[in-house]
Amino acid sequence: MYPLLRPWLFRLEAERAHAATFALLDLAQSLGILRHVVPTVPSMPVRVMGLDFPNPIGLAAGLDKNAEHVDALATLGFGFIEVGTVTPRPQPGNPKPRLFRLPQAHALINRLGFNNLGIDRLAYNVGRAHYRGILGINLGKNFDTPMDKAAADYLAGMRKAYPLASYLTVNISSPNTRNLRQLQDADELRPLLAALKHEQQVLAERHQRYVPLAVKIAPDLSDEQLSAIAQILLEQNIEAVIATNTTVSRDGVEGLPNAGEAGGLSGAPVRERSTAIVRVLSAQLGGRIPIIAAGGIMRAQDAVEKFAAGASLVQLYTGLIYRGPPLIRECLHELLDLRAVRP
Repeated sequence: MYPLLRPWLFRLEAERAHAATFALLDLAQSLGILRHVVPTVPSMPVRVMGLDFPNPIGLAAGLDKNAEHVDALATLGFGFIEVGTVTPRPQPGNPKPRLFRLPQAHALINRLGFNNLGIDRLAYNVGRAHYRGILGINLGKNFDTPMDKAAADYLAGMRKAYPLASYLTVNISSPNTRNLRQLQDADELRPLLAALKHEQQVLAERHQRYVPLAVKIAPDLSDEQLSAIAQILLEQNIEAVIATNTTVSRDGVEGLPNAGEAGGLSGAPVRERSTAIVRVLSAQLGGRIPIIAAGGIMRAQDAVEKFAAGASLVQLYTGLIYRGPPLIRECLHELLDLRAVRP
């Protein structure tokens, strides 16, 4: 059905189309229609971060910031769902318009700015959901929290999200919160992750369950920066790294309508760079920390490329907007076909 709906949705302003899509999805799910119109996806179980995933194709953070649509999204066949980015306090994000399509490039630019209803509302929504699969919760800092207090925001979010999550993601790579990306610098990253790992142990004892930590990084990093980050991830025993977030580069979209808008670029133009980041990280980490790949997966072959570069899991976002739910099934069938022919 999505190919029929997409032309209508693309006539709407991008953020309105986002809301309309979820309204339709939630209605179809509540009426029991969705499970009958979405084809069953094949099983492809994998174990990553000590967690058992029914398949390795996940939803990236950003699409369902407040965990308001988890049950409907689960019906589409994802092996895992990541919600957020969520901040300790509610915040409106940047002024609208702040989400832009670049259809000629199969891309989006967003400068949403961590718009969300806060960790308490997200926790309430997760508690109401019936979904019992793998759920990641992506944590950020409030825009008005000083950078020298950033760790306090991540810790506050972590404490409330911990009992609800299968894993937690530390988002230090959005280009839409001022100075956030400086947390990727070694001098900032090491103490932040040390504080979070200490709290992880405290919470594991309190809740009698261990929730892995992942770190989400930007595609706009040099090999030298990647090497430093990889060493810190190993040193701090981080359970996974997500590569990558959106890019501030405009390579591949120069001159297109909306290309000059500020914000992070996602979709097909970021595919090669995000895959290169996965490849470099894979060499640096040597299989000791799993990589969750995101960025530019618009077709099944793009997912295969990420796994070949060293990913253990992949996440979809912009590809889902342009291709719809069939992309999940296509990726899984391609991966299973490759598995069948390999010795």
